Amino acid sequence: MAERTVYFVSDQTGVTAETLGHSLLTQFDGVEFRTVTVPFVNDLDKALELTRRIDRNASRTGWRPIVFTSFVQEELRSPLLACNGLVLDLFAAFIGPLEDELQMSSSHTLGRAHGMTDVTRYDMRISAMNFAMDADDGHGTRQYDRADVILTGVSRSGKTPTCLYLALQYGIFAANYPLAEEDLESGELPVILRRFRGKLYGLTIETSRLRQIRLERRPEGRYASAQQVSYELRSAERLFKRLGIPFIDTTHCSIEEIASTILSETGIERRANP
Repeated sequence: MAERTVYFVSDQTGVTAETLGHSLLTQFDGVEFRTVTVPFVNDLDKALELTRRIDRNASRTGWRPIVFTSFVQEELRSPLLACNGLVLDLFAAFIGPLEDELQMSSSHTLGRAHGMTDVTRYDMRISAMNFAMDADDGHGTRQYDRADVILTGVSRSGKTPTCLYLALQYGIFAANYPLAEEDLESGELPVILRRFRGKLYGLTIETSRLRQIRLERRPEGRYASAQQVSYELRSAERLFKRLGIPFIDTTHCSIEEIASTILSETGIERRANP
């Protein structure tokens, strides 16, 4: 099948349309999608110009574009509904049934989903981000009392991006500590981690994938050798199992899946929602 163009359109940031739209598109294997995000379509002229743009795409490619919209303002939604594309209106699909169930009209207020309507929660996410950066890669260990979770594992197993995602999305104070070769040789936790054992969560990864990542970062020396990578992973997993530290294999998991698994298995409460 030819490449299909997909538009994510919104009168605000477009994050809602992107998130749900991408999730739906993953269910269709074998189709190549070219995605275009068009945020801040916040007046009639912009909506009409986008309608013409979509129509031109349909004429040029011979395929109707797929259009995910999350318009709050009804007057901006109307032009898009007339375009030569498959328009999937995410807000309209749910606002009506919610109004019927709650017996009230929605406010149609712009910016509620991804704005700063709750300053306290927003500030919590920023504080968590600062903590994650300060406590990255074994730094800031004196702050570990404040940590909700401390991720540990061998170098390049996904600790830093997971910490940052937990912080930005959910306001979780996440630190990470890499297991060095001397730690693995001793078969014991680093001294600094021992009193925080209840906060530890391990990350591991398949040997071939870790070696690929390390080769891209530092191709020379033992760091990326098959023998070294295999040794580190076996030793780390053995340590996790012996000490009863929960862990996840990150090889085939997205950051979203890793973070959700950690929160589910640890019971850590989300402090904020994006």
